[in-house]
Amino acid sequence: MYSFSGTNIDPAVRTFSIQTIQNNSPTGPAFLTQRFTEDMKDYFQRNTNLQMVNRDGDLQFEGAIVAYDFSPAAIQQVGGTDVAGQNRLTIQVKIRFVNTKDDTQSFDQTFQSFGDFPASQDIATVNNDQNAVRRITTNVITEIFNKSVANW
Repeated sequence: MYSFSGTNIDPAVRTFSIQTIQNNSPTGPAFLTQRFTEDMKDYFQRNTNLQMVNRDGDLQFEGAIVAYDFSPAAIQQVGGTDVAGQNRLTIQVKIRFVNTKDDTQSFDQTFQSFGDFPASQDIATVNNDQNAVRRITTNVITEIFNKSVANW
């Protein structure tokens, strides 16, 4: 039931399925749906011995990216005017998780992470940086993983 990756998976659980995580945020980039979904699948494949199936897995994930907010952070005064010392990108993902072997483990929850960027970087620059958005989404995926199979 325990493993070196920190998972706590019942031996009766053998498969998982992840439906496409849609981007329902009005400001999220077009690539976010596919990248988040594929990164989540990869994370679970790398960190468990479960077999991925297209649908109706023992563990089932579905959800949506509900917020992709880029806003000023670390406000500073420059010449008597408030300006952003940094910008912050916050991503929220609402996940519905069903454990078909133990429904007490199922949940419906929103997960969130953020990253701070220099004030000189606008949202277009951040979106074009392959690693910037991925660092934030990886944090969200790790939280989903921990809540669903590590029971943290």
